[in-house]
Amino acid sequence: MPRALTRIRRAVTRSPLESALAIAAIAAAVYAIAAPFTAARYPAMTDLPFHAAQTGTLRHWFDPSFHQQDQFELHPLEVPYLSMYALGAALALVFPMIIAVKIAAAVMLALLPAGLAVLFHGMKKSPLLGLLGLVPAWSSLTHWGFLNFMGALGLFAMATGLTFLLVDRPTRGKQIALGLTLVTLFFTHIFRYPFALSAVVGTAIVMYPVTRRIKPIVAPLVPAIALFLVWLRVRPPALAGSMGPLSVHKERLADFVGYLGGAFTDPAEKVAFESSFRILVIVAGFSLAAKLWARIDRGDDDAIAGRGNTWDALALVVPLGCAAVFLGLYLVMPMEIGLWWYVFPREATAAAFLALGAFPDLPRPILLRAPLVAAIAAGGLGVSAVVSKNYAVFDKSTQDFTAITKEIPLAPRLLYLVFDHGGSTRTTPPFLHLPAYVQAEKGGWLSFHFATWGASPILYRPREAPGAVIPPPTPLRWEWTPQVFNVTRNGAFFDWFLVRRQGSPDALFQADPAIERVDHVGSWWLYRRRPAP
Repeated sequence: MPRALTRIRRAVTRSPLESALAIAAIAAAVYAIAAPFTAARYPAMTDLPFHAAQTGTLRHWFDPSFHQQDQFELHPLEVPYLSMYALGAALALVFPMIIAVKIAAAVMLALLPAGLAVLFHGMKKSPLLGLLGLVPAWSSLTHWGFLNFMGALGLFAMATGLTFLLVDRPTRGKQIALGLTLVTLFFTHIFRYPFALSAVVGTAIVMYPVTRRIKPIVAPLVPAIALFLVWLRVRPPALAGSMGPLSVHKERLADFVGYLGGAFTDPAEKVAFESSFRILVIVAGFSLAAKLWARIDRGDDDAIAGRGNTWDALALVVPLGCAAVFLGLYLVMPMEIGLWWYVFPREATAAAFLALGAFPDLPRPILLRAPLVAAIAAGGLGVSAVVSKNYAVFDKSTQDFTAITKEIPLAPRLLYLVFDHGGSTRTTPPFLHLPAYVQAEKGGWLSFHFATWGASPILYRPREAPGAVIPPPTPLRWEWTPQVFNVTRNGAFFDWFLVRRQGSPDALFQADPAIERVDHVGSWWLYRRRPAP
């Protein structure tokens, strides 16, 4: 009894400091995720403009002046990449479209530290270790704009952590939380979903020698599996592409780290990632040393200590097992599956992220824990600062785009061509889809749209459907090859033309005398088709 009273007294006296540390950790995480989005009107994320365009379609679905129903259909179950767009559309009821999109994107990235926090909590470690997710949140996949994938990784970790909590001490609330997390994951990234279902079952099986419980996961899994089976019946051909013959590519191990970073030509990015890695090694080493020291005078009876050691050992198998699966996918998956590109490199981030779950727990004394938490946060903040700096460079390069697009009216039929990709520190072109922001804010039509691939919840209507007004089809990789544009063949449908090019593109439109130049600002050139008299 005296020992129990001592523990209670220590917990009470430690509580305000622990609360302050938790608040500080949350504030650091919010800042590390939000800061880059405030550094530029348009973040330097390659695919984000089309995430914005699809968000805008949902936001203005019932406004006929935006002409979204004239061209699109909604397929939220067949292609369930919907959560970010639905969140952004809801936010756009209150905020301007670009701000709403950036908040929704930030939420997707915030799921990484949040998911890790739940995973560590479920493993009976400090949820403050969720700060480890700040560095992978700004990996190269984020700058490509693969935000659904990134958010799904966080939800994957969250579902796994909730499974730990559920089999340890089952409650109805935990079952509901797990079920909702799985459903959210389904509507975030369908190809992470079966792995999450497997992780839930696998976690319960791995922990069974300690918990002796499997039944609590059944209720959350029943609707989750039913949802997946329905999707298997209704999925479109674009989401059922063949992977072809698979083989192990051991040579990819040498490129593993390179796929985690390398988003910028700025050498400061590499320095920031290496610094954060060194910090994690030091914190992990110190935490392990503190744990070994604490075991000298544990103060627990043998039975409790034995169960705790078994729990820790089994729990460690889960994140390492998940990381091993994703590493295996990295080694065997192809680069392309149908129209899906950059397939196997994504698994490098997935494997590295889940491997963080093996990080040792922080020491319990607040005087030891606080500086270690601060060190982890500093690593994430350092990477975030580099991203903010480079996004600010991109912001300067898009001032001309912001200015010239003000002259485009509501609901334009806009054809865009990006010849010039210079003006940023990105290693991949962030200007590629930039004009899609016009559709996000003003509606109308685009010459190229992700809807053409059939792998989006927003798809083009059948051309023969009554009242359908669909842009003409474009050849594969149209957005990458503007030089194939022919105004006679490709321009008749459109009334506005936006071109990014260093030299004048007037010659591109000479064959159609009805097209006239409207303006030229920086690298952007704007043309329109003269209204019929």
